[in-house]
Amino acid sequence: MLPRLRQTLQSLKRTATISKAQAIKNLSTQIKKEDAPTEKLDCVVIGAGVVGIVIARELASKGREVLVLESASTFGTGTSSRNSEVIHAGIYYPPDSLKALFCVRGRELLYRYCYEHGVPCKQIGKLIVATGPLEISKLNELMNRGTQNGVDNLKMLEGFEAMKMEPELQCKKALLSPVSGIVDSHSLMLSLVGEAENNGTTFSYNSTVIGGHLEGNCLHLYIVESKDLENWNGDYPLHPELVLVPKLVVNSAGLSSLALAKRFHGLNNGIIPPGFFARGCYFTLSSTKVPPFEHLIYPIPEDGGLGVHVTLDLDGQLKFGPDVEWIDGIDDVSSFLNKYDYSVSASRAERFYPEIRKYYPNLKDGSLQPGYSGIRPKVSGPQQSPIDFVIQGEDIHGVPGLVNLFGIESPGLTASMAIAEHIASRFLK
Repeated sequence: MLPRLRQTLQSLKRTATISKAQAIKNLSTQIKKEDAPTEKLDCVVIGAGVVGIVIARELASKGREVLVLESASTFGTGTSSRNSEVIHAGIYYPPDSLKALFCVRGRELLYRYCYEHGVPCKQIGKLIVATGPLEISKLNELMNRGTQNGVDNLKMLEGFEAMKMEPELQCKKALLSPVSGIVDSHSLMLSLVGEAENNGTTFSYNSTVIGGHLEGNCLHLYIVESKDLENWNGDYPLHPELVLVPKLVVNSAGLSSLALAKRFHGLNNGIIPPGFFARGCYFTLSSTKVPPFEHLIYPIPEDGGLGVHVTLDLDGQLKFGPDVEWIDGIDDVSSFLNKYDYSVSASRAERFYPEIRKYYPNLKDGSLQPGYSGIRPKVSGPQQSPIDFVIQGEDIHGVPGLVNLFGIESPGLTASMAIAEHIASRFLK
């Protein structure tokens, strides 16, 4: 199949008098599937982020033939490599929600996998801090919620107890989560890809799914080579180079999963939730030989995120972030190709200093250096309550063999193995 994917690059290009912007907006009407070779296969996973990789590994371990289609040149170039690399405990999420269940189960599976496969990780613990009297009630709520979710060994600390553990910290009270930790996400994905490939999974990079249609109760996927989509200027209809007809499709495209689902003609768009993008920047701490903290330090959660927090990587590099910046105006082609603005402006640090000094008053001016940024694929917007992971099967949308994953943001990395376990047990027939 893969040679054919590479060999079907000569699509007919008929001239059309439309602007590039209009063509991109009307991408679905610009797709012409005539003459594209069609092939049937077992399972397709769209997206080689950590969740897609783990799902492919899980399906392959059950004896299924799996193809992973990824628009980038390698795995994990989106949200999976642009996050805090934190192993979450499961404290923040409503009891019995998918986020709570999958985070707690996923954490156990993730630690076990890392220890058994030599993936670098460390259970360094987390302090969620209340820096003012009004935040203490919220801290108590988090304590109760975490306990309901089955998070072990949570402990409420008085301010002096927390500050004894972390002398640079300033707080009124703190919630200690000993089971929280950090992981080398790239090493994790590299190990998982190797396992998936050993079980027969094929990874096809530079291969973009641009849409599809329902025919005979089966979903037909339209595939192009990413460079052709990147070079497409909208002056001619876009021809798929290959049409795939899998028995099982898992749409794990992350930031583009919603846009892609809307390009599946015949799928009821009414079941597709609205999408929002929350960009977050990270800054590193410069001019320090010894990190000021040994634990993860988190403030009380804010609208759209968990607040500007302290994380450490496995080399001891300390970073602060992410903040929350809501973005829009992303066209589908840019979404499919991960063409987001990931630059970090040094001037943005001015917003970080007052937030960080609430719990780290000794932060020196000029000590924050631009690090990196990431974007969260969300299904709830500004001033809205957070929404749970959305995992849609035939019972929701009526399409046999299609699984849509929407809003897989934090704690997606921690929850990934539990998500894969769930999909394999629920959707494999």
